[in-house]
Amino acid sequence: MAIRTQFENSSEVGVFAKLTSSYCLTPLGNPQFYSAFEAELADHIPVIQATFAGTKIVGRLCVGNSKGLLVPHTTTDQELQHLRLSLPDAVVIQRLEERLSALGNIIACNDHVALLHPEADQNTEEIIKDVLGVDVFRQTIAGNALVGSYCYFTNQGGLVHPMAAIRELEELSNILEVPLVAGTVNRGSEVVGAGMVANDWAAFCGRDTTATELSVIERIFRLDNNAQPLGIADDIRDKILL
Repeated sequence: MAIRTQFENSSEVGVFAKLTSSYCLTPLGNPQFYSAFEAELADHIPVIQATFAGTKIVGRLCVGNSKGLLVPHTTTDQELQHLRLSLPDAVVIQRLEERLSALGNIIACNDHVALLHPEADQNTEEIIKDVLGVDVFRQTIAGNALVGSYCYFTNQGGLVHPMAAIRELEELSNILEVPLVAGTVNRGSEVVGAGMVANDWAAFCGRDTTATELSVIERIFRLDNNAQPLGIADDIRDKILL
């Protein structure tokens, strides 16, 4: 299921929230925004209110998957300790020293693969591999180096910049091993990574997202009535593979 929401007067949901299949982060100071996530997710994963260096743009400053979370080097000791106490024990958290400090803009990932800004530090690539447990590919999306802003993908599927060519979509889909579609959120916004968040069974989009955009998102991310929280779907898949 895909749900429309907003942070204060902004439909840029992905700027302010981070969602994976094992945790969700939202900023302090907006009970309505937090409640939208808590109502859908709290029975399955922790919904944690957080800040990085006192700012609310949680989704743009960090990057993570169900195995790990990378936070900017400006994260205070107190903020880091709060996250360590709140996240599931299995989730690894680490500060990342990267000159391109808006990690959510330069990295996009699921539980298996990460796309990285071509000019990011080499050390960043190694830390992504270690903490998030993924293969890393330096990539652009429709000519844009900010891969975290211009695409969003989970273990089920993904949405990319509407100007991505068919051949580029095919190449990206082969790298990520999930189906992809070119599209928009928030009534035509190309910045899909800033306009939505999703995991393997839920998605949250900006209030301006149209019914058509919502339908595309629900289809490509496989958010039908059979979508199930972390663990249940994995168990079924394991039985099939066996």
